Amino acid sequence: MAKQSKQPKTNAMRLLDKHHVAYTTFTYPETVHSADEVAPLLGVAANQVFKTLVTLADNTRHLLIIVPGDREINLRLAAQAVHAKHLQMAPQREAERLTGLKVGGISPLALLDKQFEVYLDASGAQLEELYINGGQRGINLRLRVADLVAVTGATVIAATNVPGAAIPSETVES
Repeated sequence: MAKQSKQPKTNAMRLLDKHHVAYTTFTYPETVHSADEVAPLLGVAANQVFKTLVTLADNTRHLLIIVPGDREINLRLAAQAVHAKHLQMAPQREAERLTGLKVGGISPLALLDKQFEVYLDASGAQLEELYINGGQRGINLRLRVADLVAVTGATVIAATNVPGAAIPSETVES
């Protein structure tokens, strides 16, 4: 795991520079794609490394939902929070087509010009800083949560279940 300053700038870094937001860049092998895999490389807990999920609301709205690496999105809970009747994950190919970025390299900071609605799971709002993808596989950025919300215009929502809480069942079998 290397901290580098000579790494070429990504669009996410350029955006943060433009807004005079302090951040630290961390690089790792591009073969690492998930927040769960990145956390040990950064030497932090998985709940500090956030992943950006591309979702589709009511088949008409494109959303980026930022959730911690140690949690899964609860689509029903997130749909309620964004006032949608139906919310689904974009398949990998669709996510890459919509964002122009490879899965494992999707960052809301690199997509502000693409008209996505941006949401941050409420667990992130409780942190001072978090790690988020820098807009390219193999690059993560550490920045203040307040700066992420300010720059992206993210709305804080409940998108994941609290760890250890019972997850409502979709179907009941007798």
